[in-house]
This record gives sequence, structure tokens and C-alpha cells, in this order.
Amino acid sequence: MSIYASSHLIGQVLSSECPSREILEHLTSKWSVLVLRCLSDGVLRFSELRNRIEGVSEKMLAQTLKVLEQDGFVLRTVYPEVPPRVEYQLTILGAQAAEKLNYLIGWIERSLPDILENKQRLAK
Repeated sequence: MSIYASSHLIGQVLSSECPSREILEHLTSKWSVLVLRCLSDGVLRFSELRNRIEGVSEKMLAQTLKVLEQDGFVLRTVYPEVPPRVEYQLTILGAQAAEKLNYLIGWIERSLPDILENKQRLAK
């Protein structure tokens, strides 16, 4: 059971004191969404993630993976080889989150023509 399970703030994302806000921030950052999207395809190494996610710096990718691992969305496995091999994969919780985010990504991609049209119209 979570240390927050007895808190009256659980499920109160609109409250500034609700711990869900921090998780929401972690999950909805651009880099987290893209990492979860990539890992929903399967196990990847750091360099594979960096190559797939255009524009992400090594530092930002490392920070993002660390946060997602600490929150329990990503499992990091280090193999005792020389040089060490490190792989990342989604946990069950991470796969559940990725499923929701992939739905949102799909909706954005399908709606992109309308969104861009609105942006262009309002920019005039």
C-alpha cells in the first residue's frame, strides 16, 4: 500500500498538495511521452532511444529515464559485461501509461491537419 493511500488528497489532481501532480508532470513532459512511445515497441538500449528520439540530448534522455525509473514506469537492466550493456523496458505500470499516451499521440497525429489549420487561421 502506498504511503499516500490514507491521504484524503488521492485523486485530487486539482489540489496543489496532491502527489498525483508530480506524476502528471513527469508523464506529460515531451521527452517522457516520446520515451514511453519508443519503449512501447519493446526493449531498447540508451543509444537506440537517443537515435530514435530526434532532438533529445544525452543529458535530457538520462534525466528522463531516471525519473521514469524512479516512478516505476521504466525498468533499467544492467548486464555484467565489458563494456556494460544497459537496457530499458516498460514495467506493467509503464505499459499502461504508454497505452494512454499512445492513444493521445494517435489522436494528435490524426487531428494535425485541423490543428495546423486553426493555428494558421489565428496567426493571420
